Amino acid sequence: MSVVPLPVFEALLVPHRSLSRSGMIALICAIGLFSMAIGLHFGLLGAWPVAAFSLLEIPTVIVLLALNSRRARATELIMLTTDALTVIQTDPAGRRTQISLPAAWLRVELEERQGIPHVVVTSNGRRCEVGAFLHEPNKMSLFGALRDALYRSRNPQFDNPQLRDG
Repeated sequence: MSVVPLPVFEALLVPHRSLSRSGMIALICAIGLFSMAIGLHFGLLGAWPVAAFSLLEIPTVIVLLALNSRRARATELIMLTTDALTVIQTDPAGRRTQISLPAAWLRVELEERQGIPHVVVTSNGRRCEVGAFLHEPNKMSLFGALRDALYRSRNPQFDNPQLRDG
């Protein structure tokens, strides 16, 4: 019978998207109406190229918002146990990649490249960036939480009332 170690730290990261599906439909409708009004106005003035380009905006907006919505389906699960750190990354298409790094030599680092912080975990020469899609304050929070969880797992505090002085 094998014992599965309990998680010391677990985080499910998802990209932030403030626009809901109904909000996206409302935005597409508003941009579509505005673009059609501009196209109609310039079409009546005889500037048909402006009218044609303003009508091309609608499918462009739809495609870009669809891509944005699709990218929001990516997730990243970070789970630290006393034995290993496991990172399961799921791309927008649903494909998963998993990497496990032994916790004994695990290091959590904050690297700065071109002024942008990156949270990187390393162990035995293997590296993995976590939270790449997060904004800077969220990356800093992830770094602190992961570093603190690793410290706590290596330095447990035992509270035994029988051993207390007094």
